[in-house]
Amino acid sequence: MSDKLPQPPQNEEVDLGQLFNAIGKLFEKLFRFIGSIFKGIFSAIIYAIQPVVKHFKLTVSAMVIAAILGFILQKSKDPVYYSEMVVKPNFDSKYQLAKNIDYFNALIGSENLIELSNIFDIDTLSAKELVSFDLDVGPETQNDLFVEYDEYVMSIDTSLVDELSYVEYIKNRDLLSSRLFAIKAKSYKRDIFSNLEEGFRKTFENDFAKHQKKVRDTMAAIEREILKKQLARLDSIQKTYIEVKIKESEKGDLSLNLGNTMPLQEEKSETKEYELFQKEQEIGRVLTELEQEIAEENTYYDVLSGFDRVGIKDNSIKQRYMFLFPLLILGLFIFYFLVVKAFNYIKNYE
Repeated sequence: MSDKLPQPPQNEEVDLGQLFNAIGKLFEKLFRFIGSIFKGIFSAIIYAIQPVVKHFKLTVSAMVIAAILGFILQKSKDPVYYSEMVVKPNFDSKYQLAKNIDYFNALIGSENLIELSNIFDIDTLSAKELVSFDLDVGPETQNDLFVEYDEYVMSIDTSLVDELSYVEYIKNRDLLSSRLFAIKAKSYKRDIFSNLEEGFRKTFENDFAKHQKKVRDTMAAIEREILKKQLARLDSIQKTYIEVKIKESEKGDLSLNLGNTMPLQEEKSETKEYELFQKEQEIGRVLTELEQEIAEENTYYDVLSGFDRVGIKDNSIKQRYMFLFPLLILGLFIFYFLVVKAFNYIKNYE
């Protein structure tokens, strides 16, 4: 016998070598491609800011002038104040709320002061001071989102649960998916905000919301009547059952079971009585939950936090022209030089 171990075929060594070379070339191309992407991004950034560096003095001078003009305009313009109101719409009145916010902004843009004064019960001079209304999602905690997702899962077919995870559910939520909404009002007048809540009351008490509430109340009244009848029927059965037990005990007509210390018939009676008690407790719990739901949502909307009596000065970037104008000038410079370079490239292209 030969003492030499079996050697792998020569062609297998060649195939493995070619495979490793192919994998190495593939990774090399991949890293080269990723590097070219970062290089392209870096080149684009340098290409964009290159005109600013070449014309540094001109750019800085223009930005300084823009900052001075922005400062003058900022000081000469009346300050804008804002206040927020957090509400919880009921009976799907949130859809009318979103629509009316756009309508209010359109009235402000067209300076329809008469309609604004009629909606918010303010004079036209105060209506002229309104700047805008914004609608955003109200304050939400992570626990609130978990509860909302759990209720959503319970309301859909179980076969669809795996197709929409919690992360996907949160990602696909839009503004109207929220339960709480923050209404931000902006005005040149600092103490106008507390007078605006009346206009939003009219928004929530719309015809559709009134119809939804009427349907809810009707169905709740029917369900309440059914539950009360069931409770009355159970109470009657319990009284009849107790009377039967009393009569049986007076007659002494109780059957004994030698295998047990308690009579068999009495044991069954206690079991039925307990079942009736459990059923009564269940119906009472359902009735209590129904009454609680009606009590919690008995208005068209709930105000969690109303408008402040005095607004807060708006110091956002949109109102700080001293910083906004230089940034705008810088962006215009970069855009202008890029357009000029692109035009020259197309003009000289062969």
